[in-house]
Amino acid sequence: MIKKILFILFLSISTLGFSQQKSIEDLSAIPNPFSNSTKISFIATSNSNVFFTVRNVLGKTVFRKSIKAKSGKNFIPFYKNDLPTGIYIYSIQDKKYNISKRFVIR
Repeated sequence: MIKKILFILFLSISTLGFSQQKSIEDLSAIPNPFSNSTKISFIATSNSNVFFTVRNVLGKTVFRKSIKAKSGKNFIPFYKNDLPTGIYIYSIQDKKYNISKRFVIR
């Protein structure tokens, strides 16, 4: 009986640990690839300050901006300015979570 209770308790705690909701979801850039500008979109589960960062393939930060994200869908316009063509990694980071993807500047 005790083994059964411990097993159920273990499953409950394991499920609770894996079911935690992410604070940032569905990161995307449209259009991708782009020539002059793209729109970065993501979903935030709460109002929070996040950092939007763009790095080149060598890992050097080429753009960083603090954004006040609202709960729900958020959009960030990004303009290539003087960045050369190539592949870049963009990310959204809050206090607990970081999500990254790639986009291409043509």
